[in-house]
Amino acid sequence: MDQYLVFFIEAITFAITAAIAFAGVRGIEGAVKVRRRLGGEKARAVTARGSSPLLKGQNVKNPFLRWVQSATSASENDKKDNQKLRRSLSLIGIDSPAAPVVFVVIRFSLAIGLPLLFLLAQKFSAKPIVGAPLIFGALALCGLGLIAPGMYVDNRVSARKQKLEHEFPDALDLMVVCVEAGLGLEAAILRVGQEVRESHPLISDEFNRVSEQLRAGRGRGDALRSMAERTDVATVKSFVALMIQTDALGTSIGRTLKSYSIEMRADRFLKAEEKAMRIPVLMTIPLVACILPVIITALLLPPILDVIRTLAPAMQGRH
Repeated sequence: MDQYLVFFIEAITFAITAAIAFAGVRGIEGAVKVRRRLGGEKARAVTARGSSPLLKGQNVKNPFLRWVQSATSASENDKKDNQKLRRSLSLIGIDSPAAPVVFVVIRFSLAIGLPLLFLLAQKFSAKPIVGAPLIFGALALCGLGLIAPGMYVDNRVSARKQKLEHEFPDALDLMVVCVEAGLGLEAAILRVGQEVRESHPLISDEFNRVSEQLRAGRGRGDALRSMAERTDVATVKSFVALMIQTDALGTSIGRTLKSYSIEMRADRFLKAEEKAMRIPVLMTIPLVACILPVIITALLLPPILDVIRTLAPAMQGRH
């Protein structure tokens, strides 16, 4: 019975490894063919940072990934989940059409691979786990493999939003300087994206994509709305709505940007004050947990020693 179980586990492991290797080889072959068609210099220009192509295909080219996509998108609920997953991956900067399918493959590979590795480890262990703990351990690892990728993506989305919220006010201040110096909004976006590339890479990439879309002939409002959808940050959405409204009403862009920059600076100051006001509350926990027991011990130790010295002779006299 053990031999059949080992053979079954080895067969499943070999099939998963072969499928992953096949998918990787096909992906590398496709990338090599595309690079060969585009040419060396042109391909490097397309794949350079901040220079992503404007038009992207939405079809998965890899046969294995295409089969996984068709197998996991049979119902309307699956399609909605796929769109939600694509949205979450785009929020962390992954816009590849095959990204949701690769995510599903990784998720199910972990859900199957982790329990198999656990069972193999117990097979070769000197003191293997048997019975109910073995079953519950394999089920727990399977659940972890299903949940962990989603938690990782959610954490990356939250971290990216926080970083964009931190980077955007500085970029906005620089944009105000560029507009007051005489540049238009498009030229200011391009210049800010170039200047903050090293210090603020995320907002620089977003501004560069907006500049590329504007150069390609896309409307200013559509390009800004696309940036707001990609970032999903409240401050960026407010900025985009303000710019669209300013463009529609024909008011001064420089004055509008300056007013919004002052409001954002005041908002950052209020958030900093809020964090500073939370410091005393947060310091209460280490004070109570660490310092207070030491103080109580230091205060009570002398009376305790006096009591011990007083009662010690009486206890010795009784004996």
